[in-house]
Amino acid sequence: VLGACAIAYLTKLSGFLVPDSLLERPWVTTVSAGMTVGLLTSLVTVNTLVSGTSLVLDARVAALAAAALALWLRAAYIVVVLVGALAAAAVRFAVH
Repeated sequence: VLGACAIAYLTKLSGFLVPDSLLERPWVTTVSAGMTVGLLTSLVTVNTLVSGTSLVLDARVAALAAAALALWLRAAYIVVVLVGALAAAAVRFAVH
């Protein structure tokens, strides 16, 4: 664990050593923005559709769909969170 902590710290520290001229290149901005979206999408997908080692369709899927709809309608962040939570609660109540 301590070794992993040291590697993570050194990786983060090495980011400060990258020259600004490299970071200001347009392709770096494009790649980093694309990686951020891709990583966030995969994290949301895995946390929504996977339970243990199997795929599941449960209240989390309904919550994600409701929250996505609220985002599409440009709702405030707290409204998006509440809509997702209420959708999950409604599905869980309906199923049980």
